[in-house]
Amino acid sequence: MYEFLDYRVADAMTKDVVTVTPETPIAKAEAVLEQHGWNALPVVEEGRRLVGVVTSLDLLKAFRFTDESMFPPYEEIMARPVREVMSDKLVTVSPRTPLTRALEKMVRTRNKSLPVALGGELLGILAREDVLNALRRAVAGERPSTPL
Repeated sequence: MYEFLDYRVADAMTKDVVTVTPETPIAKAEAVLEQHGWNALPVVEEGRRLVGVVTSLDLLKAFRFTDESMFPPYEEIMARPVREVMSDKLVTVSPRTPLTRALEKMVRTRNKSLPVALGGELLGILAREDVLNALRRAVAGERPSTPL
């Protein structure tokens, strides 16, 4: 189990991340989340510059009832760009962050996943399942692959 103390985010993160852009229609983002069973998608601009995250909850917020609109027009909302609902208050980790610290950040912020970024560039994503998998590997005695 002590092996887990040596794990870094780079040892557990998913590197091939599916992303959307700020101009992606909400309908497409929802379809990607549904297709993969994910809860969040990183939002990137040119050059994989991380500008936000869109979650299933963000999509639901687009349908809030307001004084102006008791029954939000579904098709109109689904055609809107992701930038209107995404969160730009990013909680990220770097690939060199100790996995113990990333785990603590996930628990503290209640995020199901954290974008992995360096210098504003998206490098991967770390999901709760990735951390649990790394814990299982550490318990089995597997050493991390990233040199300290």
